[in-house]
This record gives sequence, C-alpha cells and structure tokens, in this order.
Amino acid sequence: MGSSGGLRRACGERGSLTLMLVTMSVALLALAGLVLDGGAKLNAASTAAAVAEEAARAGAGQVSRPTAYSSGSFVVSAAQARSAARQYLNAAGYRNYDVQVLPPRTIRVTVTVVQPTKILSLIGIGSFSVSESATATLVAGVTGPGS
Repeated sequence: MGSSGGLRRACGERGSLTLMLVTMSVALLALAGLVLDGGAKLNAASTAAAVAEEAARAGAGQVSRPTAYSSGSFVVSAAQARSAARQYLNAAGYRNYDVQVLPPRTIRVTVTVVQPTKILSLIGIGSFSVSESATATLVAGVTGPGS
C-alpha cells in the first residue's frame, strides 16, 4: 500500500518538469532580450549623442561674415549653420533630426535613431527610438585665466 501511494503521487506530477522548463526558457529568453537589445539601445543613444555633437559643432562654426566685418562681433549665421548641420547629418546617413539656431551664437541639434530589436521582437517589441540632443556655442577670441 505504501508503494502504490508513491506511484500515484509520481503519476500526478507527470509533466511538471516540462512546464517548469518552458517557463524558465521564456524567462531566460526575455532576460537575454533585455541584455542584448538593451545594450543595443545604449549603443544607439551613444551614437546619436556623438552625431548630434558633431553636427552642432559643424553648424556653430558658421560665422556671419557681414556682421563680423561690419561690427566686429562674431555671431552664427542661422542659414549657414542649419545648412552645415544638415549636410553633416545627411552625409552621415541620418534623416530624423531637428536643427535649431539659438541666437546669437548657439546651435542645438537633436538626432533620433530608431533601433530594431533582435530578441525582443519575438515578444512583440519590434523597435525602439532614442533621441539625443547637443548644443555648441561659437567662441571667438582667446579666453582663459588673466584675460
């Protein structure tokens, strides 16, 4: 009688290991997706920030020559700054961006990158977007201690 009770318990638990393995596999797959696709998101954010910084620098260097010659003050030429930043972004292959000129010497560039997912797409998350902004300011002359 003792041995038949043990058999009944074992038969009642049949398949429980399979259910646990399936559950653990799904959890591990989700964790791997968070690690791999999360790392890709961090990389995309870093790249977007670097590209925004470079585009802002390209735009901030565009001095309004007429203003510089007439008054001696250096300000950013809004049209040239936008054009230089856009040319840099287009040459680098980015199409989703915003360029703002903040008079008199600052330019702000925002770059948005849409990153497709590799593993999280299996659970319905196909992509994510990352936006990064950078500003650059035109500095003219020599500045530093004692000046």
